[in-house]
Amino acid sequence: MKKISIAIGLLAILFILPKAMAAITIPFEKPRAIRFGKASWYSHKSPGIKHKTANNEIFDEDAMTCAIWGVGFNRKIRVTNMANGKTIVVRVNDRGPHKRYVRKGRVIDLTKAAFEKLDASRQGLIEVKLEFL
Repeated sequence: MKKISIAIGLLAILFILPKAMAAITIPFEKPRAIRFGKASWYSHKSPGIKHKTANNEIFDEDAMTCAIWGVGFNRKIRVTNMANGKTIVVRVNDRGPHKRYVRKGRVIDLTKAAFEKLDASRQGLIEVKLEFL
């Protein structure tokens, strides 16, 4: 009888515990595969822009990089301009947009060079689709 209860206990540990642990494990990063919102651009002349990005790289407004919250550094994102269909791929190296703008629907800040490839008119905001690669 004791051997049966030990066997049942071991089976419970082998089969139930991993499922219970998986249920309480929270992944570090799990952004949605696709996001929609507004994109803006920033450069050295923008207020509050520092010499270095959040991941400690020197800020380069001519690079194809971006600032976004909740996505790991060096992650690639495909950004599509919803108005004209132009698409670019950028790399995350900074954090932004400022939280007060996020509440207004802004989802990503692009460098000046990246924004110009999506919208030559250089207006301040564009509607975009983000695909996390």
